[in-house]
Amino acid sequence: MTLGGPQAVLFDMDGLLIDSERVWLEVESEVMAWLGGEWSPAHQERLVGGSLDIAVRYMLELTGADADPGEVGRRMLDGMAERLGTCVPMMPGAKDLLAEIRAAGVTAALVSSSHRRLIEPVLDAVGREHFALSVAGDEVARTKPDPEPYLTAAARLGADPARCVVLEDSPNGVAAAEAAGCVTVAVPGVLPIPPAPGRVVVASLREVSLATLRSLPPFAVA
Repeated sequence: MTLGGPQAVLFDMDGLLIDSERVWLEVESEVMAWLGGEWSPAHQERLVGGSLDIAVRYMLELTGADADPGEVGRRMLDGMAERLGTCVPMMPGAKDLLAEIRAAGVTAALVSSSHRRLIEPVLDAVGREHFALSVAGDEVARTKPDPEPYLTAAARLGADPARCVVLEDSPNGVAAAEAAGCVTVAVPGVLPIPPAPGRVVVASLREVSLATLRSLPPFAVA
């Protein structure tokens, strides 16, 4: 078998590269308390892989609070930015995979539903040198599960989406990647992601290497 390879590897951020879902839970709980409500992991599950605007609307619907959505969003961003400014916890296997991809000269990009304000400290901590570009949730008209973020990244890289590999941890992210026509590797986090035709599901990034990605259809040519 002769191995080809992806034109680009596109990484999600929250829950995939960094262990941020527990941090989001803390921030969401604080904001809900300010709104006069309570928050639980079950509530968080409704928002995994979604946008900030969706989270704000959901919180206001739950509490019925007469609060400015902009202020709710600012409190969410402030809480996350403060925490990510002091600590960016990496997911197991993330550093090794990023280093291997960079050493091989394969193009990588970061594609997140998080706002640019939260992506910047992560790029600083993880290493900007690993990514040719990044796409933030507040830089596209439609966020995941819409394919726009991944189509935008592929277009900016000059890559064919069908020859891009996406690594995602959430059902919304997987839906976005598959709708964009990308080869998709799911690493389920808070929510389960079932196997499906054309989709690879692994338990951890420790199970993913550049050889793994190069062996995926359509890159492996007999």
